[in-house]
Amino acid sequence: MIEGHGDDLYRYGGKVKYNFSTNIVSDMDHRKLTGYLSTVMSSIGSYPEPAPFSLEKMIAKKIDVEPENVVVTNGATDAMYRIAHIKSGKRAAIRIPTFREYQDACVAYGHEIAFFNDIDNVPVADSVWLCNPNNPTGEVLDKCEILHLSNNRDSTWLIVDQAYADYTQLPVITPAEAVESGNVILLSSLTKRFAIPGLRIGYLVAPREIAAEIRSAGMPWAVNSLAIEAGKYLLGHEADYHIDAETLHAEALRIAEEFRKSGINCEPTDCNFILCRLSGRKASDLKKYLVENHEILIRDASNFEGLDESYFRVAAQTAEQNDLLIKAIGKWMRI
Repeated sequence: MIEGHGDDLYRYGGKVKYNFSTNIVSDMDHRKLTGYLSTVMSSIGSYPEPAPFSLEKMIAKKIDVEPENVVVTNGATDAMYRIAHIKSGKRAAIRIPTFREYQDACVAYGHEIAFFNDIDNVPVADSVWLCNPNNPTGEVLDKCEILHLSNNRDSTWLIVDQAYADYTQLPVITPAEAVESGNVILLSSLTKRFAIPGLRIGYLVAPREIAAEIRSAGMPWAVNSLAIEAGKYLLGHEADYHIDAETLHAEALRIAEEFRKSGINCEPTDCNFILCRLSGRKASDLKKYLVENHEILIRDASNFEGLDESYFRVAAQTAEQNDLLIKAIGKWMRI
């Protein structure tokens, strides 16, 4: 899906000041990172590593697994398409509503797709796709349920996208548990952890044989030199990039409560973002109004499988920004 994601600031020519369409925090200070990258710009004059082994080793050491269990990719989406490629023509089960790229990757490689909602009733498939915390609902599944599914489907690849794991206080699957499972592929994202979507740095953790197969499915030089350098810098300065998951969740719950007072339905959430539904009105109209009148961008969620034109998603930002969002949407609801 080339079009239709959140964070589509490029559409609006600088009209947006407050971005609630992306699920990552907007107030990360990247001045030290950009300063560091300015000192390694000469690296663009040479090819990067064919595969980013140095960054994989650094990640493996930090999360206490072997380098052979880690594959760094050009954003987590790169990993999704590699996995779908390997399983070309097979049967995939996708829990919806969820991130659309699982579906699009599977369609691109001729999968038969079975959609499901209930983790206790997963269709038989060669690969099962779960997002946890789930985008767009914010729900976090009990990791024991996921590991139970893994144990019962030992010949199935269980892809668990934990890109937003740093935005919830609930327990999620650990890298060691993924490696020990024999069939869990854990997707993670430096993009989300450090709020650097423009750099495209993702990685996966998996049992050695599966990781090797996914690594072989990638193109050489898939991760560029500056992304590799940025990844190393960020992992070495992680303390400078704090995500206050507790406060963000509390703000998300506050936004939801205020929206409900205006007649907007909001799904329960375990992290920083909220799936919302209008009654008798279109999310696309709300999105247009907010950009044109309040310099605010939200996510029209109508293109998630299983949702319709009434759904939108917002992610909590600072309390002051959240107040502006609540006030602006409340005004539109009274029009």
